[in-house]
Amino acid sequence: MSLPRFYPIFSNAAWLARMLPLGVRFVQLRVKDMSEAETRAQIRAGLALARQHGAMLVVNDHWRIAITEGADWVHLGQEDLDAADVPAIRRAGLRIGISTHDRAELDRALALSPDYVALGPVWPTILKQMKWHEQGLECVAEWKRLVGDTPLCAIGGLSVERAPQALAAGADLVSVVTDITLNPDPEARVRDWLEALP
Repeated sequence: MSLPRFYPIFSNAAWLARMLPLGVRFVQLRVKDMSEAETRAQIRAGLALARQHGAMLVVNDHWRIAITEGADWVHLGQEDLDAADVPAIRRAGLRIGISTHDRAELDRALALSPDYVALGPVWPTILKQMKWHEQGLECVAEWKRLVGDTPLCAIGGLSVERAPQALAAGADLVSVVTDITLNPDPEARVRDWLEALP
């Protein structure tokens, strides 16, 4: 399966309303620290926006809501996997992306036949405190050898300037958060990304 190479992550539907009209076609909605009702409303709005703009929306973590709201994709971190009912997600027809940081996590992910595997952080990241140090491009290349035809997503410290290095090392797509959301002109930055990764 071929996925768009540019895969931004946003924290609410308001970001999607700004960015999807620019041409983003594969995007993750990572809703944190909201009530279940607020989370459901965000996911419902995000799915409507994605359909309106012909984009694929990946719901982070909230797999039960993703199923009931008719999402096509869900992304699960390793902690999410502990509680997720993967067979139920599959029965509902959703595709699954899984985060990995070491070989044990990769083995666990591959046993579930994911639709993509994410590796991070490739470079140091300011998004959240992590117990893992930067993985580096050599790890991207190693992961690609191990995952084979499964799409590999590089995440962590990505920028327009670094993206070609991650792709050259073996990543099929690159995921980015703060390079856009902390930019003084997020729309212009997304246009830079779309131009760099058509």
